[in-house]
Amino acid sequence: MSTPTAAIETTPTEMAELRLKPREERRLTAGHLWIFSNEVDTARTPLTAFQPGALCRVVGSHDRFLGYAYVNPHALICARIVGRDPDYPPGKLLIVHRLQVALALRERLHARPFYRLVYGESDGLPGLVLDRFDDVIVGQAGTAGMEALKADVVAAVQKVIGPRTFVWKNDSGARALEGLLGYVETAFGPEVAETVVAENDVRFFVPVGQGQKTGWFYDQAANRRALLKYVPGRRVLDVFCYLGGWGLAAAKAGATDVVCVDSSAPALELLRRSAEANGLDQVRTERADAFDALVALRAAGEKFDVVVIDPPAFIKRRKDIPKGQAAYRKLNQLAMQVLARDGVLVSCSCSHHLAQDDLVLAIQQSARHVDRFAQIVEVGGHAPDHPIHPAIPETRYLKSLFCRVVHD
Repeated sequence: MSTPTAAIETTPTEMAELRLKPREERRLTAGHLWIFSNEVDTARTPLTAFQPGALCRVVGSHDRFLGYAYVNPHALICARIVGRDPDYPPGKLLIVHRLQVALALRERLHARPFYRLVYGESDGLPGLVLDRFDDVIVGQAGTAGMEALKADVVAAVQKVIGPRTFVWKNDSGARALEGLLGYVETAFGPEVAETVVAENDVRFFVPVGQGQKTGWFYDQAANRRALLKYVPGRRVLDVFCYLGGWGLAAAKAGATDVVCVDSSAPALELLRRSAEANGLDQVRTERADAFDALVALRAAGEKFDVVVIDPPAFIKRRKDIPKGQAAYRKLNQLAMQVLARDGVLVSCSCSHHLAQDDLVLAIQQSARHVDRFAQIVEVGGHAPDHPIHPAIPETRYLKSLFCRVVHD
């Protein structure tokens, strides 16, 4: 177990100032938390004077205090607001307060402690994600500022939650944009290789430290629950299945046959263990590239009543939009070709840069290409434990469209 970095003890009077250019505070006063490097008055407060992760007081025109932020002089988003009350600078006390507010929402939403506890900017802690698996917390610090506050985060989690184990899974590729290295470490408690999440009357085995993101995708929880009414007595295909969140829930809800496709052997092994532990013997797995698997299933004449496609983000940067749009069209077209005559397609995208209307267009174009008629019967986004910050569109990324697809 590694030792957390020392907590930051900077007082407000010791903090350096970060001054904005005239008229650049409008977005911040409207509620946004990000400061871009071209908004900073570098003549008065040069970014080169700050170390990555340093705390500062943000000051606008007429010497107006705008909030406390942490700085990364090497990033396009060079500062992020952490607090706006001048009496409460960033540190353990502020993080404890943020956690208490976040926990109050989750406890309203969930009868059991399985949820996203902190969703970055939306919970006033930019750059921080905390997922709760009962007495195990898995955290991700995605920015230099949150990396510098790690010890305060750990202390606050101990005080507010008191879990058995806290694991930092800081291996996201996005950390490179902040100049941060990737690593996985246990902040406190016993080393845990895997844990369990309970959802839709299924207990899933979840990797800690080795899986995707924090190990589980809580953002799709409400959509997976919405799926259940479509599956009793039906044949279901779960593509990009990962640990089987969609497929095993469908099996538990009465699907007669469930095929789960993914390219990850470790994920499929955990899925099979979960299926066996839950007595879901109608589930089978196939390790394959999703596009290749759909082509092969079509060639074999396979048909499914319900097809779920929940891919990773095809569009991570704006320049990827044309290529990503083509990938979504192809994926939806292939999925429709293995749907039964009156089937349900659940088409998802976690690409922030793909607008919901663009996903709708991809579905419509795919349907026309294969001479089908698609009706969108249900629209889903992320679960309520991923609240959307009204001033920050980037906190809204997930789209899940439930479509009835029939022959035209």
